[in-house]
Amino acid sequence: MTDQRKFQRRIENFVCENCGAEVKGNGFTDHCPVCLWGRHVDVNPGDRASSCRGMMRPIRVEAKSGKYLLYYKCKECRHKFRVRSAPNDEFDLIIKLINK
Repeated sequence: MTDQRKFQRRIENFVCENCGAEVKGNGFTDHCPVCLWGRHVDVNPGDRASSCRGMMRPIRVEAKSGKYLLYYKCKECRHKFRVRSAPNDEFDLIIKLINK
């Protein structure tokens, strides 16, 4: 049995395929801070093991203990998951998704 970590930190920059923003990664970046969209690339955070590669649409936000959780749904395989918001996320979009 191998010991695999559930989280792998990867510092990667990318261009958002939804809005075209240039995003500077910090090792925890998993979505675009401008439009909140992401790409389905991981099975476990940072592993890049998903073969789907579909666009992940933000569908709602939940405020919990002073933090914001972003909920996503993949447009290709319909997989759903959630992540924490980042400090540089577009706050107006977070508020809009809370009220959805």
